[in-house]
Amino acid sequence: MTPPTGDAADWVALVQKLRDTRDEAAFRALFDHFAPRVKAYLMKSGADASMAEECAQDVMATLWHKAHQFDPTRASVATWVYTIARNRRIDMLRKQRRPEPEELAWGPEAEPEPDEVVGLQQESLKLGRAMAALPEKQRELIQKAYFGELSHSEIAAETGLPLGTIKSRIRLALERLRHAMT
Repeated sequence: MTPPTGDAADWVALVQKLRDTRDEAAFRALFDHFAPRVKAYLMKSGADASMAEECAQDVMATLWHKAHQFDPTRASVATWVYTIARNRRIDMLRKQRRPEPEELAWGPEAEPEPDEVVGLQQESLKLGRAMAALPEKQRELIQKAYFGELSHSEIAAETGLPLGTIKSRIRLALERLRHAMT
C-alpha cells in the first residue's frame, strides 16, 4: 500500500479500512506515519525516550483496537491520535506518581510503648496551651482549616473575610504555634 499523500481524507480512509476489515497494510501506513511523530510529540512534552516509546506503542495499539470509535465529523485522524497520546501520557504520569502500598499490616496495630504514650500526651497538652494562647481570630481560622478541614476559600465564603486575610492569619498562627512547640 502506498502511503497517503497527507490529505485528511486519505487518513480517514485508512482508519475506516482498519475499522471495517482490520486491514494490516492500512494499519502499517498509519503506524509508520504517526508512531514516530507521537513519540517526538511526547518527548517534546517532557517524557523520556523509553516512556515516549512505550506510550507511542500503546497509542498505536489503541488505534488498532478502537478504530471503530473514530468519528471524522468530530476530529481529524491526527487530532484523534494526538488526543489519545496526550491522555495516555497523563495516565502514565499518574501511574508513576501513585505510590505502591508497602507491605500491608494485617490485624491490630501494636500498642505504643508507655513512654511514647506519655510523650504524645505531653505534646497534646503543649499544643492545647499554644492554641489557647493564640489570638481568637487566628485560633478560629486554625480550627476551621485543620480541625474542620475547610479550604481557605471555604473559610472565606463562610466568614466573609478576604482570602488574603485568611491566609495571612493562618500563616501567622502557624508561625506562633511552631515557636511555642519548640
